[in-house]
Amino acid sequence: MILRKMLSRKWFLTTLLVLAGTAFCIRLGIWQLDRLEQRRIFNTQVQSMRAAEMLDLNKDFPADISSMEWRTVTVTGEYDFENQVILRNQYNGDQFGYHLITPLLFDGEAVLVDRGWIPADGDSAPARDAWRKYDEAGQVTVTGQIRLGSGKPAFGGVADPEFNPEQPRLDAWNNLDVARIATQSPYPILPVYIQPNADKNDLVPPIPFQPDVDLTEGSHSGYALQWFTFAAILFVGYPFFLRKQD
Repeated sequence: MILRKMLSRKWFLTTLLVLAGTAFCIRLGIWQLDRLEQRRIFNTQVQSMRAAEMLDLNKDFPADISSMEWRTVTVTGEYDFENQVILRNQYNGDQFGYHLITPLLFDGEAVLVDRGWIPADGDSAPARDAWRKYDEAGQVTVTGQIRLGSGKPAFGGVADPEFNPEQPRLDAWNNLDVARIATQSPYPILPVYIQPNADKNDLVPPIPFQPDVDLTEGSHSGYALQWFTFAAILFVGYPFFLRKQD
């Protein structure tokens, strides 16, 4: 009886809308569970890498370094300031500026280092000569975390132009895309970069930066339960509603 009523001409469109709404809520619930799983995988990666022994690139050079994001790393070498670039739209508190991204040469290898924030000089990106006051000549030891580069986000952000060997090198980048920055380098660069440890008392540019990483599971399970509840209310409640209709 109730099924016949649901499929009647009077209620057919409403039934379709209820079924579509139910399916939509279930899909949102599954999406939240997927995000929860991704969050757990991320948390496990960060926790396991932070618990691992510090990696000394001068002594151990793993082939799978791309799988070691967030692991503590140290390396001693010399910066190549001729091939450094800057990262646009970076802030130190409420101060606008850039990050200096500099290749570090060591034992025949090279790795990019996010040396940290420098202040902006006017509205346009500072000229390359203006960076030279931040040079650190000689051998340096960098200790920080292994990070993976990233290109333009799926939503928002500004893409960087493709590298053209016939055009001047790109000095100012919108994204710390290690692979693309490496295409204009005269030597191979590791597929990761190093984010040095930050000291809150270090106020002299370039100022290193470390992001705050949230290792909780967030609200994904609660949102999933909410969407599944909405789906149940629609699917179970609709027949009861129809029974009360003439």
